[in-house]
Amino acid sequence: MLSYIMLSMSFILLSGTVSFVLNYSHLLNSLLSLEFISGGVFFLMMIKFSGFSEEIFSLYFLVMLVCESVLGLSLLITSIYSYSFDYMKSMSSVVC
Repeated sequence: MLSYIMLSMSFILLSGTVSFVLNYSHLLNSLLSLEFISGGVFFLMMIKFSGFSEEIFSLYFLVMLVCESVLGLSLLITSIYSYSFDYMKSMSSVVC
């Protein structure tokens, strides 16, 4: 039973990675793919640490996951207000 859960979580990580690699044109698509990958990692950690006393580490990871998503969303809003688009290919670090 546990191996099927681990296999499904590995499939979630793989599909999130493939989605990130193939859909990098928009910032929102990239952020959603990264959140999908992070959610898969969180569920894998919850399964691995479910019998141990290190479950608090998973909660720390969840807090960092929420902070990362808020930061990404604020960057998305800032880029839309500043440049009026969210295309990743046309952004460069020289313009910023």
